[in-house]
Amino acid sequence: MPRRARVIRRVLLPDPKYNSITIAHLINRVMMCGKKTVAESIVYHAMDILENQARKPALDTLELALRNATPVLEVKPRRVGGATLQVPVEIKGERRSALAMRWLVRSARARPGKSMAEKLAGELFDASRNMGATVKKREDTHKMAEANKAFAHYRW
Repeated sequence: MPRRARVIRRVLLPDPKYNSITIAHLINRVMMCGKKTVAESIVYHAMDILENQARKPALDTLELALRNATPVLEVKPRRVGGATLQVPVEIKGERRSALAMRWLVRSARARPGKSMAEKLAGELFDASRNMGATVKKREDTHKMAEANKAFAHYRW
């Protein structure tokens, strides 16, 4: 990231099947080595599995899972008088959803299971019910910020 200039963000086109920018972000997060069609098939298959598990539209379940996995606070290291302090800061909009998706895909990859689509669907389903590794990661992040609340006045 440049120090002075503002970063110009590219506008991401919505995915062709669900016409959703959120799913397009998820596809890009799942994609490895530029294989977008493979990532699309994984995400679409996961959405089909998710729809069968949750018995409601997969897009609604995905939105709920992302809402449950989205952090509000995080800690950032600040150097104060020779010591590095963990200072809690509020997370701005775009980074919140990026962290939530990153955590969802990472914990889905770490899950035991047969295919990536099944693992991703399982993690999304768990996150929509406020369970699973992603929600635990969010809670751990919030606990760390709460524990270091004494250093909040170093925020800048």
